[in-house]
Amino acid sequence: MSTLGERALQVESVFDAQTSTFSHLVHAGAGSACAVIDPVLGYDLESGRLDSAPADALLRALEARHLEVQWILETHIHADHLTAAAYLRERSGGRVAAGPGIGEVQRTFQARFQLPEDYCQASGQFDHLLAPDEDFAIGALSARALHVPGHTPADTAFLVEERHVFVGDTLFQPDIGTARCDFPGGSAAQLYRSIRHLLELPGDTRLFMCHDYPQDRAPRAWCSVQEQRLHNQHMHQGVSAAQFIEWREERDAGLEPPRLLIPALLWNLRAGVLPDGDVAGVRFRWAAN
Repeated sequence: MSTLGERALQVESVFDAQTSTFSHLVHAGAGSACAVIDPVLGYDLESGRLDSAPADALLRALEARHLEVQWILETHIHADHLTAAAYLRERSGGRVAAGPGIGEVQRTFQARFQLPEDYCQASGQFDHLLAPDEDFAIGALSARALHVPGHTPADTAFLVEERHVFVGDTLFQPDIGTARCDFPGGSAAQLYRSIRHLLELPGDTRLFMCHDYPQDRAPRAWCSVQEQRLHNQHMHQGVSAAQFIEWREERDAGLEPPRLLIPALLWNLRAGVLPDGDVAGVRFRWAAN
């Protein structure tokens, strides 16, 4: 766990090595209100068993600091890990929120997987969908939802106290680059515009990652806007829209699907709320090929 504190705002970032995912606790110090961003629930693909260890680590941190969970924020519908949003809400309280494009992603995959009509509309899933540029509060901290589509139509970044942005799967660390755009509704052109919008923020703004995939260094939870402008291997300030779109689309055409794609989508479309089982107790089905 890495901890960053500046004035009242504190960010604690927890890295899940199994999925290369950062979850973040955002608060104003011990005893304050808190947001949990992109919490992870472990899942073993071979056995089909859930593992609460990553989420339980977050719960221990919340308890140790006497934090009151106000928000559980999802930057998008993840395809590479299972969300712990519902698991945390049941144990710590808080409202599960995401961006306005969630409905589009739900409808797309509900049709592709031929899911029941009420699969993504049942109550108790997402508590609130934040509108683009909607202002909200994390206790005494100011926050804003930034719509940053491209990786998916639902991607939302969270700007907290004007200088801290939780970017989801838009940007990675400069030596890794940018997120793929080949999921349904994804768009390299949109991602380029979204990233350029983020890079218009002041150079000392801190961008907090959802993922990191280091080869020869430790995982890094954040970097500055200026680092991205100068050094991002896909999107530094000298890269044009046409160059990025051509390169991104060519690269995406050769990428394999994420390892946890199907179970992650089925789980995350409902914010981690288990569907009711059928008469045999079966909750999920998916086809091969």
